This record gives sequence, C-alpha cells and structure tokens, in this order.
Amino acid sequence: MIRRTVAIALLFISISTIIAVPILVFTPMGSRLFDGSPPTATLTTPAFSPITPTPTPKPTPILTARGKPPAISATEAILLDNDTDHILDDLNGESPVPMASTTKIMTALIVIQAADLNKVVTIRQDAINEVFLHNGSSAQLQLGDQLTLHDLLYGLMLPSGDDAAIAIADAVGGSTANFVNMMNLFAYRLRLFQTHYLNPDGLTYYDANHQPLPGHYTTAYDLVRLARYAMSIPLFAQIVRTQHYQLPATVSHHRYSWDNTNTLLATYQGMTGIKTGFTIEAGACLVFSATRNGHHLIGVVLHSTDENHRFNDARILLDWGFALPLLPPSP
Repeated sequence: MIRRTVAIALLFISISTIIAVPILVFTPMGSRLFDGSPPTATLTTPAFSPITPTPTPKPTPILTARGKPPAISATEAILLDNDTDHILDDLNGESPVPMASTTKIMTALIVIQAADLNKVVTIRQDAINEVFLHNGSSAQLQLGDQLTLHDLLYGLMLPSGDDAAIAIADAVGGSTANFVNMMNLFAYRLRLFQTHYLNPDGLTYYDANHQPLPGHYTTAYDLVRLARYAMSIPLFAQIVRTQHYQLPATVSHHRYSWDNTNTLLATYQGMTGIKTGFTIEAGACLVFSATRNGHHLIGVVLHSTDENHRFNDARILLDWGFALPLLPPSP
C-alpha cells in the first residue's frame, strides 16, 4: 500500500513538471526568470485619492456684550438678543415685582390661542366698572355694545383698555376668576415660575385698609420670555406694532378709534412693539421689541422713574445693544 502511494505521488510530480517547464520557458514571465532579469510585478494597485477632511465651519458672529451696560432709571431691566436667546443686559432680572398693564400680554395670548376670535362679546357693567373703581385706563367701551374678540384685542393692547380686559375675561373664561386661573396655568406651562396673576389687566387691587393685595407679580426675566414667545405668534406681533386702529360704527356698536400708548412705534427706528404699563406700585413699565440691521432685540424695563423715562430707558438699552460688536460665540 505504501509503495502504491509513493508511486502515485511521483507520477503527479512528473506530470506537473512536464506542464510547467514549457510555460516557464515560452512565456514572458518564464523568459525573465531564466535570463536573470529581475521580476516585474504585474499586479496594479488602484489609484489612491487622499481624503480631505471637511473644514469646520466658522461660527456666525453674534452680538456680544462688552463693557458695562448703560445706566437707566428703571430698577429692573433685561435685554435679550432674540436671534440667539442670549441675555445682553440683566438688571435685577430675577426680582419679583408688580408689572401693571404688561399683564395684558398674557391676556392677549390666551385669547389668540384658546378662543374663537369671531365670537361676539357684549360689553357688561363689570367691564365699565373696572376703569372707574380701580382708576384704570380705558378703551371707552360702551355698555351693551357688541364687538368681536378680534376687535377687542386691539382695544386691549393699543389704548390698554382695562374695560376690554374684563370683557375678554368674561367671554373667554366665563368669569374673570376663571380666566385668571387660565392665566396662571398658562404661566406655569410656559415655565414662568416667578409669575402670578390676580386679574387680567394688571391694576392694583386694595384690601379694606387700602393696602395692595399681594399676588400679582412677575420678573423682568419671566416677562421677556413671555414676550419672546408672544412675538412668535403672527397675529400678536401684528397687533402690538399697530399704531392706530379704527372701528367704524355699526348697528351693533359705537365707533371706536384707538391709538397705541407705545409712542416709540412712531419715534424709534425699527420698533415693533410691545406693551406699556403704569401703576403707582409698579411704576412706569415697558416691554419693547425692535429690529435693526438684521438683529432683533426684546427688552423689559420695570419701575422706571416716569412714563417718559421708560421710553428713554428703552432707547438707551436698544442703542447700546445694536451697537455691540459682532464676535464668534464663546465655546
């Protein structure tokens, strides 16, 4: 058996040699092998293209606070770059304080987001009383007039009608108390944890000893967050930049003509809103918004010295903010 295996192996080697010799002798590779020429590789490698890494994009420069912010009369203020959500100036922005009629930003938001704006509202006596009992500002609404919620929003935000605020609260909430509950729930939903409302207009209510009732407050920080959200809603943004709104008389209501109390809309380039406010306790207040050179700033001033100083405070902050250098954001 072993001899047969050896014989088969020798036979295989002999046949392989007979086949291989002609190939080696008569092919190019064989001739080079036998004439002493160095072997030449016949395999080719694929072309190699080096991988060029994608360059890291340069960050877009943003308005960057530099130096000390300018002095203003307000005791609480904040200035926000709405494009980047960066706070440029913060003056006691976390201090809870009364906010007067800037309250109506929340009132308008709830109406726009939760109500049928074509709903017709009949003006009742409690809306008229709000102005006279609490020394409020008025849209000059007439008892028994019927206006849509859409029109009442202009009466709320332009002349800052406290009568419009009560009429809206009754129509949307069923009662003023129910509507105020809606305001506080919405504030919580928006994570405005240092904000609380007692009424839909921001007037100061007093107890029997003529002491202000506690519980109506916000912070400049909360208020600028609320304003930023509100300005993202087209109808709200349209209303607060409107300087004048006229409602012709119909069989359902008297003629109304409302001017915006925010005079900066006519005097400051790029001003787009938002809401004034004033009470003895809150001082002169203003939530403001302006766009210039492609930048959008939103700010708040609370407890300004008087109604004129609140506008001047806003001008000072806006001029400073728009003049800030454009620098790459910090890593």
